[in-house]
Amino acid sequence: MAEKIKVLVVDDASFMVKAISEILNSDPDIEVVGSAKNGQLALEQIKALKPDVITLDVDMPVMDGIKAVRHIMLNCPVPIVMLSSLFSNGAISFEALRLGVVDFLPKPSGAISQDIHNAKQQIIKRIKIAVSVNIHNIHRVKIQPINEINDLENYYGFQNLDHLLLLGTTLGGPNTSIRLFSQLSPKLSTAAIVVQEISPKILSAFVEEFDKYSSWNMREAVDGTILESGFCYIASNEYAISIEVNDNNEVFLKLLDPVEKPLNKLFSSAAQVFGKYTIGVLLTGIGDDGSEGFLTIKEKLGVTIAQKSNTCVYPNLVECAVRKGLVDRVVEESDLSNEIEALINEHTDDLSSS
Repeated sequence: MAEKIKVLVVDDASFMVKAISEILNSDPDIEVVGSAKNGQLALEQIKALKPDVITLDVDMPVMDGIKAVRHIMLNCPVPIVMLSSLFSNGAISFEALRLGVVDFLPKPSGAISQDIHNAKQQIIKRIKIAVSVNIHNIHRVKIQPINEINDLENYYGFQNLDHLLLLGTTLGGPNTSIRLFSQLSPKLSTAAIVVQEISPKILSAFVEEFDKYSSWNMREAVDGTILESGFCYIASNEYAISIEVNDNNEVFLKLLDPVEKPLNKLFSSAAQVFGKYTIGVLLTGIGDDGSEGFLTIKEKLGVTIAQKSNTCVYPNLVECAVRKGLVDRVVEESDLSNEIEALINEHTDDLSSS
């Protein structure tokens, strides 16, 4: 019989500890082995109980959740699923994901005891996925706020929209996308679209905060948005996105109802519009979404790139595409920005000379 997943619940509200513990203990594969009412006590409990996963609140006395994440990931790394009512605070969700939490889930509002039980399956699912994370590949992203006065040339260096850069990821992806867009030059003839596993409830605030730390114009993916070079549009994989062309020959985003594999829809629709100037990138993630879309990109002579699996927090997404022979280039995470820039600049030179 397989051992149960050991979980430590960290929250200063006793009723919330009770509610979360009841949810997790209701699953035969999970056991709550202890609790802590602040980050400092959590550090002690992690060392004593050696949990496989912890759930972590943000707003706590003595040591809050964000400070706790910093200490935990440095001193006693363990997968963290953050549960917080502060999901509308972009600085908090962005910082938590930057530091390497596996996921950031909103605590239910209103009638908390009732709502949290409605979210039961989501919480259990996150714990079960979190336990399989490659904890050694989780790294905090080092970033600095963008000084807009000194960075004006990046904001106003207009480029034609010749390419479309698509990045697909699931759980663990926001940390990787933060790193990539803190390094990737916005002065490329492309727009970028990122589809990642992130709650729609925190997406808008997360993107607003992200924009402060990237030379790209970071925007939430909104239905009907006309794509522009130097802009990155971020979406949750809880709904689907299609790339369309309007009557004025402008390329725009069309938000669709949820589908099981949204990356396939994104990649395939983009390839129909941009052809060989489509660049699809698969990053860390769970499942096999994106492979079918990669096939369409290759059929239209675009380029497919996968993050090297041994640098992924979760390798499944990229390994599936590689096994099917659908990846043109396998790239170390640290080299992704250079690889993408070189590819787009090479294409741009070809367009200029033709």
